[in-house]
Amino acid sequence: MSLDLEKEYNNRAAVPEHPAIIARWAAESKAYRNINPPRVIEYGPGERNTLDLFDAGAGPAVMFIHGGYWQALDKSFFSSMAKGLNALGVTVAVPSYDLCPNVRIGDIVEQMRKACNIVHRAVDAPIVVAGHSAGGHLCACLLATEAHVPCAYSISGLFELAPLIATSLNEKLNLNEAEAASLSPLLWPAPEGKSLDAVVGGDESSEYLRQSASIVSTWGEGGVTARYEEIDGANHFTVIDPLTNPASAMCERLKQLVSRA
Repeated sequence: MSLDLEKEYNNRAAVPEHPAIIARWAAESKAYRNINPPRVIEYGPGERNTLDLFDAGAGPAVMFIHGGYWQALDKSFFSSMAKGLNALGVTVAVPSYDLCPNVRIGDIVEQMRKACNIVHRAVDAPIVVAGHSAGGHLCACLLATEAHVPCAYSISGLFELAPLIATSLNEKLNLNEAEAASLSPLLWPAPEGKSLDAVVGGDESSEYLRQSASIVSTWGEGGVTARYEEIDGANHFTVIDPLTNPASAMCERLKQLVSRA
């Protein structure tokens, strides 16, 4: 029986309470910015080509890339994702980027490379990239190409884009088969000697579980230290909640990766 790809990839339909969760992200993030105002850095010419840098000490930093299927949201919803790591002494950058259909996914990849390079220069240290959903895809892309990125922590990431072509998501992405293949890190040479964590909510769709397991298997065979984890009881939206808690296993793992970077 063939999979219903629309159902597999439509996270908002799968989690009816998502509007309340996204509203909570926005409120918690505004509150965090009020008590810990970030340094705003431009990395490109566009209005959305800025990042928030939440300084918490010297050394390697984490750059957290938000999700939204490359077509929604911005950094202001995700300031609170710096909270847990900041409490552990880790500096966190949170960039925005231009959205589809105004740009293509490949343009967003290039924007995140520029942002990551700016953060690398700002902290004068390696960068651990983390990301959620589309951001999980983008952080895998950076791991594969950027010398100053030794580790990636991808949460509910997308590593093979061809399945999206048949879904309503592609109305704004405008992917064709060739472009989907060229932008799928699962199909790229594995970044041998580097580290990838692919984490996914236990309540997510079978395709999301498959995508994370597939890149761990494929890149693991290519010399990447690759780790797969399912978080019990977490859906596509609640899976990032542990980033706000410095005592969470997620923050502790990222702190480990930073200490090794």
